[in-house]
Amino acid sequence: MRHQRFNALPGFGLTMGYTLFYLSVIVLIPLGGLFLRVFDLTWAQFWNLATADRALAAYKLTFGASFIAALLNSVFGTITAWVLVRYRFLGKRFLDALVDFPFALPTAVAGVTLSDLFADNGWIGQWLAPLGIKAAYSPLGVIIALTFVGLPFVVRTLQPVLEDFERETEEAAATLGAGRWRTALTVIAPSLLPALLTGFALAFARAVGEYGSVIFIAGNLQYKTEIAPLLIVIHLEEHEEGKAMAIAVVMLIISFALLVSINLLERWASRFQK
Repeated sequence: MRHQRFNALPGFGLTMGYTLFYLSVIVLIPLGGLFLRVFDLTWAQFWNLATADRALAAYKLTFGASFIAALLNSVFGTITAWVLVRYRFLGKRFLDALVDFPFALPTAVAGVTLSDLFADNGWIGQWLAPLGIKAAYSPLGVIIALTFVGLPFVVRTLQPVLEDFERETEEAAATLGAGRWRTALTVIAPSLLPALLTGFALAFARAVGEYGSVIFIAGNLQYKTEIAPLLIVIHLEEHEEGKAMAIAVVMLIISFALLVSINLLERWASRFQK
């Protein structure tokens, strides 16, 4: 007698249909509507709007600052995840909960707080100003805000991998004469690489779409500290829907291409690990 496999949820057809319907309503239809609006423009009009000097400056700041912030989070997020998993100390649970604080804090509140801290007369900014470092109302302020909102993605992605990592592997490497740095580079790092790339991609994607925490600390100076999401809002407020849609499509295409590249790199890293 053939035994049927028990599934807690209904069959494949129903669940797949619901999945496709849900993704269509939430993702595909809004994106499709965006592209349909852009199709009202000619190619020449779209190109001129998407490559205007102000738009190019916004792209450069948005993607450049997002990339730097994701790199910083990859480094310090890895250290944070390692400390939370490998060590026991007083206040560990509080520190672990504090990692999720950027998730719970409204982005506007984060922006106001960061701008107050890093202004020239702020608690932190007053020590940076004599050194000639202008944190608030500068591209550095954008990086600070994007680093703040992206840290949890790296930490929470790496934590499960570190918890499941077998310490016997490290002990075996030490038995064979490998030092701490060699063990970290040849044993631990390859195992963490796929998860680290995933955390980097999530932090980068979150930074590219960030708005609330950036506009307060950036200063929003044209050609200097104006991010692409803010430029879209400005064009919409000025009833220039064509410019807003053109910039939105460019950001969508670049973000999608970057995420696909990172995912391919992650797959390669997983194969290399095996």
